[in-house]
Amino acid sequence: LVGLSASLILTGCKKDEEAPPAPTPSHPTPTIYQRLGGTTMVNDPANPGTMVEQGYLGLRSVVDSTIFVIAGDAQLQPYFAVLLAEVGSGDLTGFAALSENLTEFFAVATGAQNYTYSGMNMVDAHNSANPRMTGLVTDADFDQFIVDLVAGAAQNNVPSAIVTDIGALVETLRDDVVQQ
Repeated sequence: LVGLSASLILTGCKKDEEAPPAPTPSHPTPTIYQRLGGTTMVNDPANPGTMVEQGYLGLRSVVDSTIFVIAGDAQLQPYFAVLLAEVGSGDLTGFAALSENLTEFFAVATGAQNYTYSGMNMVDAHNSANPRMTGLVTDADFDQFIVDLVAGAAQNNVPSAIVTDIGALVETLRDDVVQQ
């Protein structure tokens, strides 16, 4: 009986000393970039024979579509007068630079790890001292930019939940972009 009691006490102590079960590992919420395809490599339709991250390609597609939407938007066209004049004369270097800068900006801002943004900060990019900027942005114009961005995303079948998250990200830039 004493042996049984000691055995039960020791067994009881062993159970108390055992480590608690490991918590179930939590899965971090995927970044916007990951939700757009992330680092999965795909063919780049703009550069045959070149591979590009699917997240970057998705963002570039939205950026390019948005630039075209803006080009047709009478409210925002004045801000892009320099770019539109270049494109109208057949010079696409400004368009290519804007596309690359905005895509890199969005890639980094949405969680890409393999890209860097080396363009201007948002204050300097939208300041009248920037020779490519032809006016100071108002709140109404910023709102219209978001409308055009949503239209560019819709042209690329971006899921609405991702569009909402990108819109929230862009909204964090309002104080830097709106300077009037």
